[in-house]
Amino acid sequence: MRLSWSLLILCYTIFLLEPLSASKNLSIAKAQKVLVVKSKRKLYLIRYGKVYRQYSISLGGNPIGAKERLNDQKTPEGHYILDFKNLNSHFYRSIHISYPTAKQKRRARREGFNAGGDIMIHGEPNGWEWLSFIWRHFDWTSGCIAVSNSDMREIWKAVDIGTPIEIKP
Repeated sequence: MRLSWSLLILCYTIFLLEPLSASKNLSIAKAQKVLVVKSKRKLYLIRYGKVYRQYSISLGGNPIGAKERLNDQKTPEGHYILDFKNLNSHFYRSIHISYPTAKQKRRARREGFNAGGDIMIHGEPNGWEWLSFIWRHFDWTSGCIAVSNSDMREIWKAVDIGTPIEIKP
């Protein structure tokens, strides 16, 4: 019984202290661009043409190829804008990616399908943060780009509305 109480106390302590460790970096430079490389499972913050932060990501459950339609479980590829932030998301914070573009919408309409939408950069599912050590090891979103909550706090501070994002295969 002693071991299980010790483990419980350790897990609880880590859970409580994690936000404090993330707050060590009280200021972070503003990103001029966000770059996502799906094949590397990385999100990069770029300033003056140089990467100054990188984060591990999870993608849609069917990550190979560009998103084309609703429910295809793919993460988009291309050039977009981060166009709004949402503090009241089902996930820990979210930043909306301007997918689909007008061209993608026209193509979908012409070919008779829904291009989808609501593609975000976001943290872990609210209420399930304690499974953080699992979320980061597989692709589980519906097409969004997911990061840990501590990484999301940093990205949230670094990214302004209107920041361009490029998503590469």
